Amino acid sequence: MKILLTGAHGFLGWHTRLRLHALTDHEVVPVGRQEWSDLPELLEGCDAVIHIAGVNRADSDDEVEGGNVSLADGLAAAITSSGGATRVVYANSIQAGNGTPYGRGKESAERVLRTAVEGVGGHLVDVRLPNIFGEHGRPRYNSFVATFVDSTVRGESPTINDNQVGLLHVQDAAQALLDGLTTEQGVVDPEPETHGVVEVWDLLQEFKASYVPSGEIPDLSTKFRIDLFNTFRAALFPDHYPIQLVPHSDPRGSFVETVRCRGGEGQTSFSTTVPGITRGEHYHLHKIERFAVISGTGTMELRKMFTDEVLTFPASGDQPVAIDMPVGWVHNITNTGDEVLLTQFWSHELFRPDAPDTFAEPVRPMKEQPA
Repeated sequence: MKILLTGAHGFLGWHTRLRLHALTDHEVVPVGRQEWSDLPELLEGCDAVIHIAGVNRADSDDEVEGGNVSLADGLAAAITSSGGATRVVYANSIQAGNGTPYGRGKESAERVLRTAVEGVGGHLVDVRLPNIFGEHGRPRYNSFVATFVDSTVRGESPTINDNQVGLLHVQDAAQALLDGLTTEQGVVDPEPETHGVVEVWDLLQEFKASYVPSGEIPDLSTKFRIDLFNTFRAALFPDHYPIQLVPHSDPRGSFVETVRCRGGEGQTSFSTTVPGITRGEHYHLHKIERFAVISGTGTMELRKMFTDEVLTFPASGDQPVAIDMPVGWVHNITNTGDEVLLTQFWSHELFRPDAPDTFAEPVRPMKEQPA
């Protein structure tokens, strides 16, 4: 399928594009603010639209309500004029129709889109998303979790009013949108997990106390803990890295503890790499993976998917460091020395051949490779 993805450069849009790239062969046409004026042309030849673009917060209530309707109007006009995109998956909200400016805007946008889609004989899938959290969320915009993560990293203590909230990790939200490409249902309600606001804050403080001083991995015994920890460590990247590992030396040699984990699964492996060779060149959707050079000299490179900047971290067995790879970042390691490079890898879960969560992608696309 050829899919037009609106809001592609935002929080949910990036994760949805990442999941489409990893799990499907669909051609994706990403649309953000800069491409919005070209919407009618971009829509030509598309089989479906995933409409994520929206306004969560603005300077006035009218901008929130009107902004969501205006975006729907623009997409509806393009659908009507082109007569294409017979399926539209709409990233709606459980707040639709709750009487708030945001809720009114999302509800009105759904009506606008449904009229346009039905007018060309198509099918609208209304995906009603709850509170979403995850890696690279914007503080004070996408969710209270993103705000809590930012405050935790900064060492701030916000005022917290506790209540129970339904939370859905952004990759699960993205999967609900992908499911909308094939379902015959008109409405989809992904089921969130319910957690207390104070509970979320307390978990983040637990993660910080464990992870920030020494790189110790916290208890990862539940999916929610893994998702929240991935969210937290994404906010630490790249400033917190590399993690300095401490050699304990005596006349016999040195002992270096590379990973300490408080709970959950875990698997350790190692590789040898001859000079000039690169390993890795892949990304993950949820896996926590640590690289630590034990012997030799190497370079670790990382690039956030759908961006161009490459971050480089030198590593040596003489001064051991570790890098924990963020979700959705392509990564590799290259032997830049004259001797065999020995690298230890740790993952928070056991390797499962039927679901490896490893997707091939070069850190540096071919056009960037040195001659």
